[in-house]
Amino acid sequence: MRVLLVNTYDLGHQPFGLASPAAWLLRDGHQVTCADLAVGRLPADLTDFDCIAFHLPMHTATRMAAPLIQRMRRLLPSVRIACYGLYAPLNAEYLRELGAEAVIGGEFEPGLVNWVNGASVNGVALERLAFIPPQRDLLPVLDNYAKLRVDGEARTVGYTEASRGCKHRCRHCPVVNVYDGRFRVVSGEVVLEDIRRQVAAGAQHITFGDPDFWNGPTHAERIVEALHAEFPALTYDVTIKVEHLLQNRGGLAGLRETGCLMITSAVECLDDRVLALLEKGHTKADFVEAVGLVREAGLTLAPTFIAFTPWTTRAAYIDLLRTLAELELVENVSPVQLALRLLIPTGSRLLELPEVQAVVTGFDREALLHRWQHPDGEMDQLAAAAIRIAGKRGTRAEIFRQLWEQATNGDYETPPLPARATVPFLDEPWYC
Repeated sequence: MRVLLVNTYDLGHQPFGLASPAAWLLRDGHQVTCADLAVGRLPADLTDFDCIAFHLPMHTATRMAAPLIQRMRRLLPSVRIACYGLYAPLNAEYLRELGAEAVIGGEFEPGLVNWVNGASVNGVALERLAFIPPQRDLLPVLDNYAKLRVDGEARTVGYTEASRGCKHRCRHCPVVNVYDGRFRVVSGEVVLEDIRRQVAAGAQHITFGDPDFWNGPTHAERIVEALHAEFPALTYDVTIKVEHLLQNRGGLAGLRETGCLMITSAVECLDDRVLALLEKGHTKADFVEAVGLVREAGLTLAPTFIAFTPWTTRAAYIDLLRTLAELELVENVSPVQLALRLLIPTGSRLLELPEVQAVVTGFDREALLHRWQHPDGEMDQLAAAAIRIAGKRGTRAEIFRQLWEQATNGDYETPPLPARATVPFLDEPWYC
């Protein structure tokens, strides 16, 4: 079969979600073409393909794919269409209405192969797989993707995954809807071979895209130790929960010694009541402690936030900004992280909360989310202003000052900000 795998957006990374199934399909004897629309275009003649499958790893990617799926169904009535990835099963009914005959989630590679071979495949599969190295030579070269900015230079970034899923069940996280507290590891040798090929293609830094790199800390430790032994000059970044940073604090030095530059952590907010509602597993005090531990280890912490929730008060938002300034983290936080609004997708555990039911105004099918209004209309206005400010040009400190002025109405003096620090960061700011 002639198969086209399509990606619309994947946070500026060369998508594992195309390269991995491409390898499985090639092994099964199929002809595979990959189109990453984040940096390229669709093939000129789509009638060349028997099957087209869309990778949907996140909300943004799914929204961008929806009109394409609808258009292809209309123009290519004989072509079979599938959707796979984290956000596919979350929006299965909608995707089928658009024209997808198969919707595959979880460990999607075998299901995608079976579908191409003519089987009827739908749903979430969580069996443990014997992964094979991704086929990355079908994708645009790494220089087309996001760069790591560090010490005044731009480094070419590769991307891989050492695990999928997560053993935690944070209420707002879409991973929970598919994996429900489970995670699956990719064998260390497959991860290392994937990195070898990317280093050969020019990668100077690797992003590990696991929802939480320390879901399996021993597995992660073995991989980065082997990675550093083979490529001592290679750097990397990971994502780790605040809870795990505290529980496994002894492992931070090992990360630094093996080339880790940066740890992303989904902090979400600094209001303990909201953190409890989200079931994040940490408090504001825990976050402050984690900042100190990571800094002491010589690493950079890049916290991410959901700045506006139905329970966010103006005072809580100001406290978030003030705390970031006091902890000298303004340069560590992309401005968009100080403007994001809580997203409630289909099937979210947030809908279990009476507090959420009270503010939800209905499901927006095209936006793929439940709309909600803050009980205090001024907070919705502040959120709208924040997203406009976050999108402006300027340094992080300059935008922070504008957010502070907007939040405080100029009633409070901007907290002192240290001289601009040089921190490593990826030049793709979105996170959802």
